Amino acid sequence: MQVLVTGSHGFIGSALVQALSDAGNRPVRLVRSDPTPGSDEVRWDPGAGTIDSAALEDFGAVVHLAGVGIGDRRWTEQHKARVLDSRVRGTRLLAETLAGLERPPATLVSASGVDFYGRRGDEVLTESSSPGTGFLAEVCRQWEDSTRPAADAGIRVWCIRSGLVFDAGGGLLPRVLLPFRLGVGGRLGPGRQYWPWIILDDHLAAIMHLLTTEGSGAVNLTTPHPVQNVEFTRVAGKVLRRPTLATVPQAALRLALGTEMANELILSSHRVVPERLQKQGFQFRWPDLEAGLRYVLGKSG
Repeated sequence: MQVLVTGSHGFIGSALVQALSDAGNRPVRLVRSDPTPGSDEVRWDPGAGTIDSAALEDFGAVVHLAGVGIGDRRWTEQHKARVLDSRVRGTRLLAETLAGLERPPATLVSASGVDFYGRRGDEVLTESSSPGTGFLAEVCRQWEDSTRPAADAGIRVWCIRSGLVFDAGGGLLPRVLLPFRLGVGGRLGPGRQYWPWIILDDHLAAIMHLLTTEGSGAVNLTTPHPVQNVEFTRVAGKVLRRPTLATVPQAALRLALGTEMANELILSSHRVVPERLQKQGFQFRWPDLEAGLRYVLGKSG
């Protein structure tokens, strides 16, 4: 199957392109730069609202992962506006373009996040749970709403609410584990906040599963076993064989990152479970945190 991928040079996108190719598919990158002759690339410019629509005919599926990094820098009003605009404008442009094709794809898998649910403490959250409040919850709500033109045109749309995607080669995990490697790892704030996580290989497998699965709507891309930060701390210390005695106070996190960013990215609790994936019979290879961390870090028992 020919699959169009946006955000294809990012942490997840680059791994997805390789996984699609390994499975016998033909991934094509939707990129902002001019494609080189003969390359598997198509050009678009979400900021300018332009896209090479003629080149998008005859794709079997599209996976849309593009967006400005949320935690790349401190949250100013300008950066928050870029985060929102990059997701809403780009998704709407893509969805409207796909809807207008003579031969549209059967499926659009579009990124979202567990932040959709907002800060909910110990509440168990499934795809049927109500949206939350806060900046990131609003970003996710508008992000998902922007896929509507594709859904209205009869394209099967999955909005993937991803949790923390763990892999040694990129994303959040190397940054989170650095203090542990230095011997100063520990819980962040109270440690009671739930972290919904998933190993990269399972995340990629879930996306590829959805490309050919009947249905539509939101789907949580997390393991069935979210853990509290204090449990993540214990397991990470055990796997790395490093002490976990330190604690980073909430006040220090808010001072370093800003109150809003610290509250929503580090201290927020999302006890999210993948109800729809489980009902579809999807099998997680790494549902256990310790086994998953040992796998991605190459640490034997």
